[in-house]
Amino acid sequence: MNRAMWISATMALALTVSGFAEDTPLIKPRRFKEGIVFAISPQGDDASDGSPAHPFRTIERAQAAVRKVNAANDVTVKLADGLYRIDRSIVFRAEDGGRNEHHVAWEAMDGAKPQISGAVRIEGWKIFDRSKGIYVADVPAGVDTRQLWIDGRLAHVGRVEVPRKAVEFSERGLFVKDPAFAYLTKVAHPERMELHATGFFTERISPVARVDGASLLMKQPAWDNNLWGYDTVEKPFHPELSHLYLANALEFVSEPGDWYLDPAKHKLYVKFPSGADPQAMDVELPRLTVLLAVTGTLDAPVDELSFRGITFEHTTWLGPSGDEGYASQQSGSFVTGHADTFPADVVKSCPQGCTQFERTRSEWSQMPASIQVAAAERITFDHDTFAHLGQYALGIGNDADAVVGGVGLATGDVQVLRCEFFDDAGGAVLAGGVQHDAHHPRDPRMTNRALVIANNAIHDVSKDYEDNAAILSTYVEGAAIVHNEISAVPYDAIDIGYGWGINDPGGNANYRYRMHGYDYPQNVVYSTPTTHHDVVVASNRIHDAKRLFQDGGAIYNLSASAGTLITENYIYDNHGQIGLYLDEGSHGITVRRNVVDDPKSEWLNVNTVKAFYPLRVSTDNTALGNWHNGTKVGGMWTNYQNDLILDDHLVMGGQWPAEAQDVMKASGIEAEH
Repeated sequence: MNRAMWISATMALALTVSGFAEDTPLIKPRRFKEGIVFAISPQGDDASDGSPAHPFRTIERAQAAVRKVNAANDVTVKLADGLYRIDRSIVFRAEDGGRNEHHVAWEAMDGAKPQISGAVRIEGWKIFDRSKGIYVADVPAGVDTRQLWIDGRLAHVGRVEVPRKAVEFSERGLFVKDPAFAYLTKVAHPERMELHATGFFTERISPVARVDGASLLMKQPAWDNNLWGYDTVEKPFHPELSHLYLANALEFVSEPGDWYLDPAKHKLYVKFPSGADPQAMDVELPRLTVLLAVTGTLDAPVDELSFRGITFEHTTWLGPSGDEGYASQQSGSFVTGHADTFPADVVKSCPQGCTQFERTRSEWSQMPASIQVAAAERITFDHDTFAHLGQYALGIGNDADAVVGGVGLATGDVQVLRCEFFDDAGGAVLAGGVQHDAHHPRDPRMTNRALVIANNAIHDVSKDYEDNAAILSTYVEGAAIVHNEISAVPYDAIDIGYGWGINDPGGNANYRYRMHGYDYPQNVVYSTPTTHHDVVVASNRIHDAKRLFQDGGAIYNLSASAGTLITENYIYDNHGQIGLYLDEGSHGITVRRNVVDDPKSEWLNVNTVKAFYPLRVSTDNTALGNWHNGTKVGGMWTNYQNDLILDDHLVMGGQWPAEAQDVMKASGIEAEH
């Protein structure tokens, strides 16, 4: 199927899902022939024949059996109830998918709830400090983690909030000037400590290298990269809204659920809730970054593979613990390495953006997801659960440096249907990349296309990496994000697009003339559109979003996206933050028939970059027939920009008209799903 047909099929599906096409059925998940059946069970035997009566024990053994028959048959692998603990990533290559127009399905047996876990359970607790209620247990040698789950809930490493006035920032680290916080420089293992900072839209992490008197000297290049750019550690936008913490020391374990790991001594310390029996607690220590990867090559993509009714859980991403830290820029993208343009006086010259920083923009990295799909087509996740994961849960078509296979992007016809995402350290779904090949692929086969994310329940995600949007789809031709329910998230619910208009035809005048971003050869002025277009965000129900960060919006777009439609979504209880946000470079977006119920919110915003308004940075967007009870509108909606608000409905006193009520009722997960 050619690219135009891919997009046409996805758009038709999106319209059908959202009820816009008359006399057509709602989305129906694919049906596959069962074909040859293998079975696996935690109580199985890899020496058996793998039949339902005599199941295999391991996933790897079932994979080997599938490869022998999937060239000539449809194949189904049925997973029995129980916990499948794995100590290395499960990787699906081209030989694991359906071949010669056949299909391979991995699915739960009827009534079963199989769980694939990358953790080891920690037992054998002994009292360590009776006065503080802290217990200790042994952990396997060589295991480190940034996450821990206790009785099915993400626990938090011990930390202390530090007022900004108690410290001074320098190019080397922090000077602790307030005597009340002098104890921060006297912990037993300062090399395990980290500085955590939340800003206006970023979450940043800088590990400590060592203590020098009253100063905490930081690891590099993490500290440098967290000092320059936008919304930095030292100068966040609106510092009165920011938070600063020192974390990960045994001395900071003080609240129930706090923990600390000493990998050198193989010891885990936990303060359990008062009255709890530690021996009866389920303490899960993750030891894998990637649980499962579906990854082929451009010449041999993985094809026709599905997963149904499976729970994926327990991973951790150790990236922020190393020298790079986590110099976040937006929704899981971060700066790495040391740029040749880094200024010597960074704290003074580049705390809120500078020309030199723009040299890095095309080379940002992405957070690797726990479950990854790249170089793959016709992949389905249906009725799966993504819980207790240590970073973004599901990554689809991310950049090559964020996937285990070394070949990123290149996904087509990936469907995420009727799944649940919860209690994850990062966001739910990260689709698309941010580097050159994502928006202007050198090989057309690298293009991400035809993504459907529908009828999923997403809640309580981005619990550690709070800057992660629940769903982020960057450069994907024909993405459809429809009928999802998203709640209890600190940042945005749905973000689409990337790049701030910099990679759009002709570039962004703001970055050309003010920031001089195109002075660097790696920042190309393109003459052709990016792969972000023909996206549909429809009939989603979003509530209790924007819990922490003030920037962004419940639904948010970056850059030009021809043919993109944001329609019939229902947003409420949005904490007075922006509901619908078209950020810098937005062009060609239609925002139609949405309901925003949050009287204190700025229900609609477009970033027209007021200082460069004559250069028309964000243009040709239409907000048509929306309902809202907030009176605030952001940006400059004018004829000059061709940014127009038409047939608008301000609703007072809760008197939502029948059409708006129909949108509210129809939003979220469809009843039959």
